[in-house]
Amino acid sequence: MSDVGQLRELTQFLRDKNPSVRQIALANLLTQTPKGSPHRDLFYSGLQRGGLQEKHENDIIRDIKILCRDQLLTAHDAFRALVNLSDNSLLINTLSDPAFLNFVVSYILNFQATLADLASMLLSNVTAHGSACNVLLSLKVSVLPDPKSPIKVFPVDSRSMTCPAPVPYPSSEPKEVLALPLLVDAFVKAASVTEEREKRLFKGDLHFLASVFANISTVPVGRAFCLTPRSIDPLNEDADLEYPLSKIVAFTEHKDTIRRGGVASTIKNCAFQTSAHRALLTEDTDKVVVPPSTVEAPGINVLPYVLLPLAGPEEFDLEDQEKLPPALQFLPPTKVREPDPVLRQTHVETLLLLCTTHWGREYLRNHGVYEIVRALHENEEVVGVAEHVLRLVNLLKREEGDDTVHDGADVLAPSTHEVSDDEDTKIEEL
Repeated sequence: MSDVGQLRELTQFLRDKNPSVRQIALANLLTQTPKGSPHRDLFYSGLQRGGLQEKHENDIIRDIKILCRDQLLTAHDAFRALVNLSDNSLLINTLSDPAFLNFVVSYILNFQATLADLASMLLSNVTAHGSACNVLLSLKVSVLPDPKSPIKVFPVDSRSMTCPAPVPYPSSEPKEVLALPLLVDAFVKAASVTEEREKRLFKGDLHFLASVFANISTVPVGRAFCLTPRSIDPLNEDADLEYPLSKIVAFTEHKDTIRRGGVASTIKNCAFQTSAHRALLTEDTDKVVVPPSTVEAPGINVLPYVLLPLAGPEEFDLEDQEKLPPALQFLPPTKVREPDPVLRQTHVETLLLLCTTHWGREYLRNHGVYEIVRALHENEEVVGVAEHVLRLVNLLKREEGDDTVHDGADVLAPSTHEVSDDEDTKIEEL
């Protein structure tokens, strides 16, 4: 079905009482949601940018949002349609509406949610916009204690036809809890430890939450979330403190490209905050603060997780080996570098950002970074990545003078100044 008139007629059946009718109508409309579809404008009808006449939602989008709670096939197509359409900024206001975002987040948090990965993709696309990041950062979800859940709670607003409520239903009073710490916990617990899906804690892999964390870390308040000590347990404020970023850094070596790429970008974005460099690099056996805060928490210890993807099977002299973090000493001959050149460059850019302070440069020098990146440079075949590696090598090998020995010395300033005539060599938040 391709005639726009026929498609408009179909939209009225999205609210039909017959589930089969709703499903068929949405399945036909779904074909027009991908970018480049001839009648895609149908879904943006009535939406305008700016001005007092701006309408935030049309009937079609409203109906598709409701259908995300429907039966499996219909809910699948509804989530898929919104994922396809969410590249257009005209829809961000309606897709980041707190009530709908509450459902999407609650749905992702529910370990029994059949379509949690699609919901995570949608949240990733929506948070590519700063306004949606701000909504998510302040969002609270209603939860009930549920001992059977991997996250120990039942997110009340997750209930839908593809996400059953627990039996028996929890009888306690609901509690409002900040959403992001719960999402971080779910992301960690959903990481696959077995190929047998029926044995996994979560039905979804939640890999796209890594992109959500990368998105929120591009805005200052998002970096503040990642770099502000919080209780290890989102449901117990009296538990030990840790930096939220420390929970996810280990996934830079995960087998899934989306997961490890989103985590790599999150680390890099946090490295733009020079006041956090000591916390980022300090090992988790020592406590450290991120000024101007005075609250201490164990160091995040990002260096092993940034260097491991850049390391190959090369052998080093014993003196050089001893400089390296323990996780990089005596790597096996089967060790391979990160295969994705974009991610290799992301990690190199993180190291470049950590070089913006004298303390950071000295720490990297004393922990074998030069030895790892020198071997990387000898084996790097992608010109753009090799250029970044060379810049890093030059910074690490340079002699420090009176003008560079103070933290904050402007030796690189990648976030505000050009360091090359080539625009492609500038570092940008991802």
